[in-house]
Amino acid sequence: MSLTCSHPAMRRSWRSSQQLGAIQLMKEKHDLETEALLSALSDSQRTTKTLREENLQLRDRIRGLEGELDEMRAQIHRSPLRTSMKWTFRESWSSRKVQITDFGLVGAVTCVHVSAAQAVGEYLQLPDDLIKIAAFRKKLEKENASIDARLKSGAKEQLDATREGLKKPLSTRNHVQVLKEEMHTVDRLCTDPQSNVSTFDQICRVSMVHRNFEQTEEVVNNLLEMNAKLDILEEMLSMESQELVGPTSNLLHIHLHINRLEAFRNQIMHQAKQASTSSRQKLARIFERLSQLIVDFETYIMDLARNILHLVRAGYLDVVVNLIEIAEFEGREDEKAIAIRLVEKAAKMDAASKFKSMQANARIIKHYRSKILKTISDTILSAFDKNYDAYNRDPGGFLDNLGWIYQDLIRIESDVAPCFPPSYDMYAFYVKEYHKNLNTTLQRLVGSEPEARILLHLHAWLKEYKKSMKELNVPLELIDPPLLNGEEQSLIEDHLKLIVKKLDEWSTNLMKTEIQEFTMRTTQPEVDSDELYGTQGAVILFQMVSQQIDTAMESGQGAILARVVEEISRAMRGIQDQWTKVVEAELKKQVEKPDDIVPGLAEYCLALANDQMKSADNTEGLLGKLEPLVSEKYRIPTNEKLNDAIDGTLDVAKKSIQTFVAIVFNDLKPATKQLFQAAWYDGIVEQVIVTMKDYTSDQQFVKPLLFELLVEDLLDAFLVTYLTALANSPKLRLPAATERIKADISAVFAFFGEFKPDKELEKHFEITEHNLAMLEASKSMAFLSFWAFAKVHGPCIPFVDGLMKARGDLDRMAVSEVMEAIKCKVKEEGLTDPPEPTIMKETRCFTRVIAS
Repeated sequence: MSLTCSHPAMRRSWRSSQQLGAIQLMKEKHDLETEALLSALSDSQRTTKTLREENLQLRDRIRGLEGELDEMRAQIHRSPLRTSMKWTFRESWSSRKVQITDFGLVGAVTCVHVSAAQAVGEYLQLPDDLIKIAAFRKKLEKENASIDARLKSGAKEQLDATREGLKKPLSTRNHVQVLKEEMHTVDRLCTDPQSNVSTFDQICRVSMVHRNFEQTEEVVNNLLEMNAKLDILEEMLSMESQELVGPTSNLLHIHLHINRLEAFRNQIMHQAKQASTSSRQKLARIFERLSQLIVDFETYIMDLARNILHLVRAGYLDVVVNLIEIAEFEGREDEKAIAIRLVEKAAKMDAASKFKSMQANARIIKHYRSKILKTISDTILSAFDKNYDAYNRDPGGFLDNLGWIYQDLIRIESDVAPCFPPSYDMYAFYVKEYHKNLNTTLQRLVGSEPEARILLHLHAWLKEYKKSMKELNVPLELIDPPLLNGEEQSLIEDHLKLIVKKLDEWSTNLMKTEIQEFTMRTTQPEVDSDELYGTQGAVILFQMVSQQIDTAMESGQGAILARVVEEISRAMRGIQDQWTKVVEAELKKQVEKPDDIVPGLAEYCLALANDQMKSADNTEGLLGKLEPLVSEKYRIPTNEKLNDAIDGTLDVAKKSIQTFVAIVFNDLKPATKQLFQAAWYDGIVEQVIVTMKDYTSDQQFVKPLLFELLVEDLLDAFLVTYLTALANSPKLRLPAATERIKADISAVFAFFGEFKPDKELEKHFEITEHNLAMLEASKSMAFLSFWAFAKVHGPCIPFVDGLMKARGDLDRMAVSEVMEAIKCKVKEEGLTDPPEPTIMKETRCFTRVIAS
């Protein structure tokens, strides 16, 4: 040490060091004094605040008592016993002053409010008490003087304490000002040491050289050891990455050493900013391996974030905790780096250069927290996409297998969320992400235009989702906005629109095919399993209807079912209207252009009638199935719509049978035109019967109920045709004509007797008996035969007139006399048509059609 000090320069350096030490001691001393002064100032402020509050309370209390005193004095002056009350009031006020003084010195004592009148009543209860007034007065005066003295003493003590408290802040302010001046002196000495230390520049240079030597040695050693450290870290990271869902005992260790190496790299790259380009490139190559390790480690961290749920399920909660510790550490480092950069921007470079941590400029901001949250969000989205794609062709299966959402949320609340700091609020984050991605997936499902049943399934599932989230006690604000923006009811409307669209499409395509087969008639109608004529249209239609009804029933909502039934009824009515128009058009072609018509229309009419009866039976069964399942509110409209559809199918079936009968009699026109003509007497009706028998040979291919209707219509049509021809016939040759009529009726009766009982046929042929009676009756007895006819069928004057004119045994005069007698009798008796129309009604209508 003596050798060192003998050198003049080193001796000066040693003295300068001593001076710097002295300055440092002075600075520390001032720091201690400043802390003591600040502590004293804080105590003084607290004391002053306490005294000020007490003074305010006392002043408020004194003001209140003075107000009460003034009020009592006013009451005494207004009282008749003013003199007595004056002394009583003084006594009462003395007692109050004692209580007030005790309140100020001890604490708080409740004041007893006693009115002046009550006080007087207490002292002057007997006449003898008036003698004691003078003594009471002296006593009260003494007590009053004592209370006044104590009040003055207490007030003086409080004022002295207040003055003392006010002096302390002033004294503290002086101490602070002195401290500030001394701190300025210390700062000036530290800022410009050259003014006091002549060899300060040499000291700084020597210190800088020494520091540079140490830093260079440290850098070289770190660079030499870096590759060996990287080998170990890469191997450890590779082993950890092989099993993502497992223990990671080396995670924090790997992060610690990578962080140190990264800090070393940042420091070197920051110092190399002023170096040449080639030097910086060389350094970048040296640290390239480290940079890749940092990237690989971040990738591993994000892989762990993707498997947080799997790690928790496997029981590795410590891995999740370590992961978040790393994220929090890197977050703090990011905040430091960002803060320093802001300082650098806001301050001058010379001020910024004072901070050693300016090396943080070279740090790459990692944002681990936001990246981990983004990774979790992407993982949730991927889970939904994976599940949706797995059921791409089965949206219903996708909805049925979304229970994993609730299982995940339960696990997250119980195990995952506690692994994160409260500031993350991970449970709320997970719920929001699940809800958001679920909403996106459901919108994707709705946008794919699923079947109508899927929309109903989705509607029901949304209700179940709300119920389940409520059972899980999920706050409503976490699932806001609601799924599909809360427009679940629009699913019902979309479902109904889709049903309308599909029904229209299906019915259009179905009718296009069915009408083409009906009009082209390239083959005989198909024969079903019951050996009946039919087409596939009825089967397909019922399948369509059943599918939509079953889907609506699964929704469990009567409103949906009622709307679906309404749309189905509308579609069926549309199909029925089309069939009616097609049948009418084909019959018109048959009548107007018989040579151009394709044969087989009669058989296809029977097939259509069979189909309509099948539809009616199916709809009837559907009605019976739905009736017990629908509430009273929707049962009535549902029944009305289905009954309307049933009526429509029966109308088409009846129309088909009527068209069949019309086709038969269109073929019989050549024969029916000969009725009651010259050729008729030779037996034209036999030809009619043969033709009808030929058409009814298809009995086995028609439903029994329809065949009964067919026979009924065929019989009515024959009678109408026969009677119309009779009413419009030329003069009949009697009795040959009546004999021919009897033979015709007998032959026709025998033909229809194959299908209907004789008793039923007799009711139908009763009209012919009346007509024969009117033809065979004499002129004088014709009225009696008419009357028997008229009582059943009404007057039917035009028909009877035609019948009478057709009789060859009556001339015009006789016919006129008979008709006059009949008309007079009808008028006298007021005879009208029967309530229920008979076949004669149809005859007249048919006659008018023929005439037109």
